[in-house]
Amino acid sequence: MVRTVAELFDAVRAGAYGPDPAHERISLAFTTTQAVRHEGRARGYRNEVLSLRLDAALGSCAVEPGALPADALDDCVGATVADLLSHPLLPVRTAALDAYLAHVRPHTPGNGARPYPLAAGSSLSRSRARARAVVDLLPADSATPGEHLPVLVIGVVNSLLEQLRSRGRAYLPCDLKGGATEWGEPVLTDTAAQLERCGAVLASGMTLGNGTFQGLLDHAAETGKPLVMFAQTGSAVLPRFLGAGVSAVSAEPYPFFWLDGGPGIIHRYGGRS
Repeated sequence: MVRTVAELFDAVRAGAYGPDPAHERISLAFTTTQAVRHEGRARGYRNEVLSLRLDAALGSCAVEPGALPADALDDCVGATVADLLSHPLLPVRTAALDAYLAHVRPHTPGNGARPYPLAAGSSLSRSRARARAVVDLLPADSATPGEHLPVLVIGVVNSLLEQLRSRGRAYLPCDLKGGATEWGEPVLTDTAAQLERCGAVLASGMTLGNGTFQGLLDHAAETGKPLVMFAQTGSAVLPRFLGAGVSAVSAEPYPFFWLDGGPGIIHRYGGRS
């Protein structure tokens, strides 16, 4: 079992998970940019995601809109996974790791994944459906170490906050961008300062791509607090940390729920059945 992100990179480079990454080449690299404001919501947001294709698998890492250099895609196309695991940009390294692990450990029941269907519908209805699937992975409040302490939500998604509110769960919204939630609550920006105040952590896979995930993993491993990840970034990476601090993962490989109004699926690991 790996206990750090660095250990996982080293294990993949060494071929511990399957084929030598020096012999696996990325055939396609692309970015997806989205802007959305759901009906009835006062605020909108933007997403940008880098995705890399390895055979039939896709690996992804979200980035701040406009932050990815224009030549990053050229760096990726035709490169080996081994090359990209050492790329100077963390989002490229993360997407390459995700693509490789999605290739060798696809989201199947044999690899521990439980499929969760998302019905067709509007972007808002599908966002709410995903939020229910994610929040269901948190233990009941009475089963959380530090009973009745709030859930630290890292990567503010209003549908997740709405779902926590509907269940009477207190939360601390945290995001590097700051701002305010749909309900006017200030969004905190210093994650580390909030960890001691919470009883559980619900975090975006984007923490992999910005380098803050390891601190969350260490805290959860040391304290026993539940750490539930909702992952479009690193959907195949984060299940590798189950039992090492991560308690559950909602894995959502590309294409994401917001790209299509038809029926879809996410894959859940750990947590409540």
